[in-house]
Amino acid sequence: MKVVAAMSGGVDSAVAAARVHDAGHDVTGIHLALSRNPASYRSGARGCCTIEDANDARRAADVIGIPFYVWDLSERFHQDVVEDFVDEYAAGRTPNPCLRCNERIKFAAVLDRSLALGFDAVATGHYARIGHAGDGSVELHRAVDAGKDQSYVLGVLTQHQLAHSLFPLGDTPKPQVRVEAAERGLLVADKPDSHDICFVADGDNAGWLRERLGERAPNDGGAIVDAESGAELGRHDGTVGFTIGQRRGLRLGRPAADGKPRFVLDIEPVSGTLTVGPRDALTVDRITADRPRWCGDAPAADQQFEATVQLRAHGTEHRAGVRLADDELVEIELHDPAQGIAPGQAAVIYDGRRVVGSATIVSTARVGAPA
Repeated sequence: MKVVAAMSGGVDSAVAAARVHDAGHDVTGIHLALSRNPASYRSGARGCCTIEDANDARRAADVIGIPFYVWDLSERFHQDVVEDFVDEYAAGRTPNPCLRCNERIKFAAVLDRSLALGFDAVATGHYARIGHAGDGSVELHRAVDAGKDQSYVLGVLTQHQLAHSLFPLGDTPKPQVRVEAAERGLLVADKPDSHDICFVADGDNAGWLRERLGERAPNDGGAIVDAESGAELGRHDGTVGFTIGQRRGLRLGRPAADGKPRFVLDIEPVSGTLTVGPRDALTVDRITADRPRWCGDAPAADQQFEATVQLRAHGTEHRAGVRLADDELVEIELHDPAQGIAPGQAAVIYDGRRVVGSATIVSTARVGAPA
């Protein structure tokens, strides 16, 4: 096969490219230029979109012995990932930009361009596995290394995209990947993993959002209101600095009547009101999600099926009943309640180790909770 190996400049994508090359495929390495000003994104070992990363990817391609190119997708990334991130926070939601990047950049823009150029597949360093069902369809499965499993952020992939994807590291623990990189002479063998959001240069999400939004910010502050008493406990300087379940940064002017710590329960961007309450008020067992994407055939409408649901990239699984209410709405009943779940997050649905699909959380509730 002719394969495009997406090389971020890290150890995982370098070893993935080398393995695909070793398997006898015709491999071309590509690095994605996602910013016209790379210095504005995370720098050093914590990034994945910098000039340093591009140079690391090029050196790895030279060691492997494959051609290497840089593809400029900065405009598409800006619109589909960065602006989406800004818009979601402005609306009081909490998005996952890595998941959106996989959906719209790595397995849409990159895959579409690769297929148009005559390539057969795209290989990445994600920790996940491809399986094949008896009917010939392609399945997405969790990686062997549970600590590195990235199937959550790949839950947006369709059957077509999976059929043209390769994940060579899915059967290998991360420490073994680093050993292999060193044995291959790859200089990125000891390079630290990237962290946080690549396009927020200093890691200060709230400050970055305030600067980016400027006059478009939904508010420049508002009241922090206690859910139980209705009392105003303090003021804040903008809802974009908060997410559901957050405690840090509230700076309450006075304590709640019961003396218990308060957490963000609700964000109202129009009025600028933050509603806070005790930790147990964060517990939910009902989730409504929209924009479902199925890795295979969509489940039968209006029929509940048992599954497990993961609500954060490295969170625990929750046993659940899942029902496709209509083509655009998924209802999830958690048998194991969860805490601090925010609109905008992804709910990824599993059948054992197989990814069924994902949807974007719209609202949450708790049965029996006071209205």
